[in-house]
Amino acid sequence: MREVPIHEAKGKLSGLIRAAGQGEKVVLTKHGKPVAEITPIKKSPTREEKLAAIRKAQKAFRGAFDGEDPSRVTDYLYNDETGLPE
Repeated sequence: MREVPIHEAKGKLSGLIRAAGQGEKVVLTKHGKPVAEITPIKKSPTREEKLAAIRKAQKAFRGAFDGEDPSRVTDYLYNDETGLPE
C-alpha cells in the first residue's frame, strides 16, 4: 500500500493508476489523513474458471454428503440471489 498526498497525486495520476492496475493499493491523503483509495478492480472469473472450481468442489465433496443426491452438491456452491457460483 502506498500513501500519496492529494496535491502530489495530481501530477502522478497516470502512474498511480498504472500501479493500481498492477495490484497495488494507493491511498490518497489530505493533511496526512487517508481520504480516498485507488484500488485494482477485482477480475471476475471466466466461465471456464467457475466450472473448474465447481468440478474441484464436486470431487472434494464426493461422499461428504452421505444420503444426499450427488447431483445436488453444486447447490451448495451457488449464491441464492444471483444463481451464480460464489
